[in-house]
Amino acid sequence: MKFHDRGGSRLAGLAAVFAATCLGLVALFMFFPLLLFTLKGRGWPDAWVGGVAATEWLGLALGTPFVAAWVRRMGLRRAFLVSGVVPFVAYLAITLTPWPALWALLILVSGIAGSMRWIVAEASVAELAGAATRGRVVGLFGTMISLTYIAGPALLAWVGTEGDAVERSRWTAVAIGGLGVLVGLGMPQMNSHHDAAGAPAARLGWRGIADALQAAPLLLVAGALGGFYEAGGTGVLPLYGLALGLGTGMAALLVSACGVGGTLTMAPAGLLADRWSHRRVYLLAAGLLALSSLAMLLVPAWPPLAYIVAAIWGGAGGATYTLAMADAGARGTGVALVNFTAVLVLSYTLGGSVAPLLGGLALSAAPGWGLPALMVAVAVIGWVVLWHSTE
Repeated sequence: MKFHDRGGSRLAGLAAVFAATCLGLVALFMFFPLLLFTLKGRGWPDAWVGGVAATEWLGLALGTPFVAAWVRRMGLRRAFLVSGVVPFVAYLAITLTPWPALWALLILVSGIAGSMRWIVAEASVAELAGAATRGRVVGLFGTMISLTYIAGPALLAWVGTEGDAVERSRWTAVAIGGLGVLVGLGMPQMNSHHDAAGAPAARLGWRGIADALQAAPLLLVAGALGGFYEAGGTGVLPLYGLALGLGTGMAALLVSACGVGGTLTMAPAGLLADRWSHRRVYLLAAGLLALSSLAMLLVPAWPPLAYIVAAIWGGAGGATYTLAMADAGARGTGVALVNFTAVLVLSYTLGGSVAPLLGGLALSAAPGWGLPALMVAVAVIGWVVLWHSTE
């Protein structure tokens, strides 16, 4: 890893990436729910409000294939800064304008910038961390990301979501986003153009992603497995809780248990990745996913077990993603690293999107055993593929 010395150190660069990403996500998780509440308060139908929410994810999907090209043109540091400035400007414009159609467009643009922030931040952390401590550093980064899911909504609830407090919350989110942009200036100037000695220059767009996938197919498997259980679990678990006869509040707490599991597990998983073989950690995580999913068959006899299963899903799924992020960091630098990270992001998003759909179908087809069978099958298939894919 190379970066131009501007008086900053590797540690200072990591601190800047961590802090800027944290502040940007806290702003997002404050501003975005408040925007949806505002639209709902204006009498918009749920479908229309959901459509506005979907534009964020649409932007992420649209932007991901182009991140490598943007990084090659701008460099990692400038790309990181732009990915923070664009959402800040979007939030500011939404706060100052009364037109929901413009808001939807701005959220789409913010989502596109979000794809660059997601990939560039993870690639930068993996590259700045260095080989000796990469696992624990990316584990801490994942833990920080998980905490922003709690901090943003909690801060929104504290500042307020009704009456005069709405405007105060909106401006608070904008200010936090602006602070994140300023903190991001501490990121060092990194060389995003160098390639390994004798290696051809990394290709861009879908071709570059295809090259990365061919070189490291295990990133697709690990990312999809992590997304299926960690991100996808947030869509499956409330349905599962309702099927068990839990009330809506108790069913929602299953999602919290999943989040707590991920938050508590990512840093230890990263530490293990620095001390054990990656193969060992991958297989341990996939094995825990399979065993915990099998234990779902016992939940009707002891309902509290559902919360333990949810925590293991979040923990093992998050550990799998953390290890895959460390793996991506070890496979390349600059644009090549961005391509590997893009494969990981796309596969995680795919896993998180598919899980609620398949889980809902399994619950409908076989209410008693369908979902456990699905989750065990996915974990076992993942374990077998990882067994054959890892070195």
